[in-house]
Amino acid sequence: MADKKSKILIVEDDLDVAEMLNAYFGVQGYDVITVNWGEDGVRACITERPDLVILDIRLPDIDGYEVATRLRNDRRTKDVPIIFLTEKRDRADRLHGLELGADDYITKPFDVQELRLRVRNSLERMGQGSLTNPVSGIPEGALVDERLEECLKKGDAAVVLVSLENLEAFRELYGFVASDDVLRAVSLMIHNAMREVGSADGFLGHLTSTEFALVVSATTVPSLLERIVSRLEQSLDYFYPIRDRDEAINWSNRLAIQTAQISSCVGTFETVEQLKEELCRLKK
Repeated sequence: MADKKSKILIVEDDLDVAEMLNAYFGVQGYDVITVNWGEDGVRACITERPDLVILDIRLPDIDGYEVATRLRNDRRTKDVPIIFLTEKRDRADRLHGLELGADDYITKPFDVQELRLRVRNSLERMGQGSLTNPVSGIPEGALVDERLEECLKKGDAAVVLVSLENLEAFRELYGFVASDDVLRAVSLMIHNAMREVGSADGFLGHLTSTEFALVVSATTVPSLLERIVSRLEQSLDYFYPIRDRDEAINWSNRLAIQTAQISSCVGTFETVEQLKEELCRLKK
């Protein structure tokens, strides 16, 4: 059951799916509102102030992209989490949804238990003000920005980026629960590596859901990166089922690790955003 009576707005034109989701989340302890048209979804979100919107993209009047655009452009609804529910599987469609500010994306046919977990995680993240990631439990959002801000003023720390690549492709093949297990395991391995090289008092947080920011002593970076890359490269294939493990090694979109580092931020960057952009550029 949900910990509190959170309100969910479902915008879905398939009446069978809408009724099923209404009944399912109602049993889970949520207050559920269901509409079948995009225009109705915009109005309901403004008047009912839901805690989260489950939004189909293919609607009979305006599509879900237009609904999301209107919600994000209205000060009353701009912060409401949106989970897209759709038959569209193309990468471009997913990216378009994320560009519009969607918090998550799930394709039909879907596992209702997986959707429930995504709803729970989005609501927990909203309730925590995005201070910690609901899957890994490590800091994100404002806490990470505060720590990186300190790096712009102090010269005794290096910033390291560790990026877990292709987790989305893994999630599509094996599901939400399996991908969460990967993310938790990777964050734990990074934390253990920091402790083993003497950086236990360093900082570990999320830049994005699959990108980790480490703030550590510059002298520990070479041994730390060597340990992290070595362990993760040896471990990632074992997250695949045995039947797929040999194939996974040859897939172009298999799980992988990319890293980047900046030895000193003082006098180099004026803002945290510039620092983040440079990390991403170095990774690419």
